[in-house]
Amino acid sequence: MPTPVICFGQQPCGIFPKRFLYAKTQTARKLQKEIGGKIVFFYHDSDADYRETITILEDLKTREEGRLNFTQENKIQKKYSPLYLKKIPVGWKGEILRKLPRFVGKKMIDIFADAIGDNAADFCLDMYKRMGLLEGIEVMRSSDKDFRAEASELSEFFADIPYEGEIVRAEMHEGSFRLHEGGGKYFTIPAPVKIEKWQKNPGRDERFAWMQSVIRGTHYISGAGEGAYLKKPDFPEVTFVDRQEIEKSEYAYIGEV
Repeated sequence: MPTPVICFGQQPCGIFPKRFLYAKTQTARKLQKEIGGKIVFFYHDSDADYRETITILEDLKTREEGRLNFTQENKIQKKYSPLYLKKIPVGWKGEILRKLPRFVGKKMIDIFADAIGDNAADFCLDMYKRMGLLEGIEVMRSSDKDFRAEASELSEFFADIPYEGEIVRAEMHEGSFRLHEGGGKYFTIPAPVKIEKWQKNPGRDERFAWMQSVIRGTHYISGAGEGAYLKKPDFPEVTFVDRQEIEKSEYAYIGEV
């Protein structure tokens, strides 16, 4: 029997992680107690959607909902750069610190104040580690050049390429590269003659196979959304486990309050 490799995946999902990510970690830890092995967190920080990092919190007094997110230096970076390249501008952290007492206690404020990272993905990951969410868990990132080099070849893919002074995540489509303008509209951008393997990363439908080609998980903790597109019969070597239920799964996990 192979040594169990319990895996779960997620984009950076907020300054404080969304509660569904916390639930995945707890499901993985519970399974590890039963079968042993190691836990691997596939951190999909190649995604470019800035909405992934929207952090939904509740006012501690009124329970009114509030939303926080990163800001970026320009519109190109905000809309099209991968999360690991969305730079955090000077002044953002101070602005968030002034807002946090409305939503979280001193412990979480102190963790935020100490967190480091000059881009959205690095900062989120440092937060999750400082909160203790990833203790004993190996983290593998989709942005990592070595991970991309080891992963299987992609026939359909996105690539991180230069555009107007930034690096953007562009979709390869019919031999060209395009960016999503919104509302079903795209526009084509110039691309280098050759795309190296370390620039390529998968879309949603190819992501699991690409990830699995490196991590070789025996068990995968799947979220509610993943169940809609994961082709589980294509991976008979993997035991899929639904993450445990959690209330207000889209809200931020801020510890036990």
